[in-house]
Amino acid sequence: MNACVRDAALALAAFSTAVSLTACGLDAGDTSGGGSARTIGVLLPDSTTARWEAWDRPLLEQKIRQLCGECTVEHADAKGDVAVQQEQMDSSIAHGVDAIVLAAVDARAMSASVGRAAAAHIPVIAYDRLAEGPIAGYVSFDGQEVGRLQGKALLTAMGAKAHGGRIVMMNGDPGDPNALSFRQGALSELEGKVTIAKQYDTPQWSTETADLNMAAALSLLGADSIDGVYAANDGLAAGSIAALKADEVSPLPPVTGQDAELAAVRRIVVGDQYMTVYKPFGPEAAAGGAMAVAAARGHRLDEVATRRVKTRNGAEVPAVLLTPVSVTLATIKDTLVKDGVYTLGQICAPPLVRDCNRAGLT
Repeated sequence: MNACVRDAALALAAFSTAVSLTACGLDAGDTSGGGSARTIGVLLPDSTTARWEAWDRPLLEQKIRQLCGECTVEHADAKGDVAVQQEQMDSSIAHGVDAIVLAAVDARAMSASVGRAAAAHIPVIAYDRLAEGPIAGYVSFDGQEVGRLQGKALLTAMGAKAHGGRIVMMNGDPGDPNALSFRQGALSELEGKVTIAKQYDTPQWSTETADLNMAAALSLLGADSIDGVYAANDGLAAGSIAALKADEVSPLPPVTGQDAELAAVRRIVVGDQYMTVYKPFGPEAAAGGAMAVAAARGHRLDEVATRRVKTRNGAEVPAVLLTPVSVTLATIKDTLVKDGVYTLGQICAPPLVRDCNRAGLT
């Protein structure tokens, strides 16, 4: 058995819980780092939200390999389970990885695991979500700005009902600090203008839970009393819209979203969803990969970071915070299509051709 295969087998055994090895070996052409092989763990929260497997994972791996030919990437998906992700962190520590990129299932619950990594001198880069504990660096988007974009768009879509109308807020996972930032940003736009008739937290960002919660809101409030829906991401928008349609609500109230999932963009085209928030995954993954490589090599992360942010325990850490972009029907071409996220052919599937023609997307 050659060394690469043997190392992969050993790593796979160590990562016994939902871990797949995605790279092995040394790129002899790489001269960007010191000579010894390094291992970087990429621990993502779930595959329920499309972005993690469709964008973040491949882009992170691509950037790491570009900067570090001698680096091996070990990837794990926690399936939305905190206990699974804690086991994956422990496996990474036991395996002696050189750095960990962590998108936490639950930021607070992962604090002890982050502490164990730090005690083992393994730097942890909090990715997209500000994990608690002694993290070494942080890469994400400005969460409050995401919420502000959603709140502004919802008010625009509500028109005359933007003053005094009633909305339902479908917030994200209470264990995800981003969900709190999104909510705070949205409330900074919405409070004093609309009435928040009902709001729900949604553990694990579950589409199915959003569907059930919206059905409960409809039963409690009545369809005629809901003038808008703040949905914190596209999965929650999908669940909310499914419940509205099941209750035969017509026309649908405006619904926000986030993550620019293809299904959400198509819902915007047909008029079911009003907007989404596009967070360019390329720059986020590039920053996360660069920070992970720097950490694995023992370099100062301030050389990669653009600012410093304060964590919940009061420490300041190097960070990269990127700017999100609001996407509505009028801006799909100039954002998602222009950046190559989707082609018009992907968006305008055959059942949507008439809607695309009407929107000037073909």
